[in-house]
Amino acid sequence: MTSYPTRRAFLGSVALGVGSALLQTGCATDAAAARDLRQVVGGRVLRPGDGEYDVAARPWNMSVAQQPAAVVELADSADAAAVVRYARDTAMTVTVQPNGHGASGNADSNTILVRTNRLNQIHIDPHLRRARIGAGTAWGELLGALQRHDLLATAGSTPAVNVIGYTLGGGLSWFSRKYGWTADHVLAIDIIDHDGAPHRITRNSDADLFWALRGGGGDFALVTAIELELTPAPTLYGGRLVWSINQARPVLDAYRLVTSRAPDELTVWYQLLQFPGRPPMVAIDATHLGAPDQAAQLLRPFDQIAGRISDTRRVLALDQLGSITAEPTKPSSTRSHAELLTHLDDGDTEILIEPPAPLFNVQLRQLGGALATRTDSATEPPTEEYLLTLSAVADAGPRTEDRIRRYRDALHPQLSGRVPFTFLSPGDSTTRAFSTDTLTKLREIKRRNDPRNIFRSNFPVGI
Repeated sequence: MTSYPTRRAFLGSVALGVGSALLQTGCATDAAAARDLRQVVGGRVLRPGDGEYDVAARPWNMSVAQQPAAVVELADSADAAAVVRYARDTAMTVTVQPNGHGASGNADSNTILVRTNRLNQIHIDPHLRRARIGAGTAWGELLGALQRHDLLATAGSTPAVNVIGYTLGGGLSWFSRKYGWTADHVLAIDIIDHDGAPHRITRNSDADLFWALRGGGGDFALVTAIELELTPAPTLYGGRLVWSINQARPVLDAYRLVTSRAPDELTVWYQLLQFPGRPPMVAIDATHLGAPDQAAQLLRPFDQIAGRISDTRRVLALDQLGSITAEPTKPSSTRSHAELLTHLDDGDTEILIEPPAPLFNVQLRQLGGALATRTDSATEPPTEEYLLTLSAVADAGPRTEDRIRRYRDALHPQLSGRVPFTFLSPGDSTTRAFSTDTLTKLREIKRRNDPRNIFRSNFPVGI
């Protein structure tokens, strides 16, 4: 077994004892609660007025406002337990955001915002093909570790996203058409429950909670680690092809052809790009699990389109996966919207070949394959063929909303009204991500496992 240690953890039983005594006093105000938290946990605690509070409270999407009562950077899982006990005894809520991807703006003045970045342990057992991953681990860290063992996990498109947050929301991977949702590869989940007690949750120990945590989000407990099943890594081939927007029509036609007959090993995305100071472009991003010559044959329709500006397709190491789309790795202010498309029609796709401004990105992700198979997790298998995402700079003004509305109106016949959980945007409800039956079951499990409503995910299932 290979171990990749986290930063030094330092909260012991003495501090926990002090914390328990403090909890008996019962804080009356948020400010007092934040001050007392410093006595309860070993990690850093910041409250409004502290010099670094504004930066610490800021989510990945900087356009989302958050003003929590305190920000706690956990030193270890004992800190996690102490924070939950404190929230329980002071009638506060706990929101976990490793770095704030997916923040929705509900971390209010009664919320303790928890950062888990120090809990970044990775333990890999190459013989059992399993990895135990701490709650602060980013995909880039995990992929680098897996690369050394020729093992594969169903990662997303950017190395900056947190593994556990991504997985709790289901986990839509480049490789999901072949291997399904990342949540379906979870073997065990380490949690702190609503009383501050640690538990290891498996299919056998608590089937309902295990089901809910795999795709239902972080509304049920504070997760400190997960154990993932891994797969032997095949050859990974992928990259990006780029043309001027003038070639968008033949590129989109080729995209529809390629995706209509693609095996599950192949995943292809269509993108309209508008970078600052650059002319609009159309791009194809692709990954293939298998021999490069097979991938080249499957992608041949794109090679027949003239005027290609660039082509980065090549055999990739697993830890180079993020280079395909080269998504930003630093926080920014964005406005995003997502929709699931049942199909693409000839008559309704003109908007998908137009320059996207004021949006900087319009993306179609190919779905299908193993994603559409019902599993024993809370993820809703999409029967839709594509996922559409629209992205703009947050302060672009009313033109952005008008443009998003135009896309929705033009593509209305193909919109199902649903969206994967981790693609919800601020203002969205979980009713967009889950069927009535699934949401009813999630709410029942929430009531049973968090009767005081201590845990609040970015998009709560509600009670």
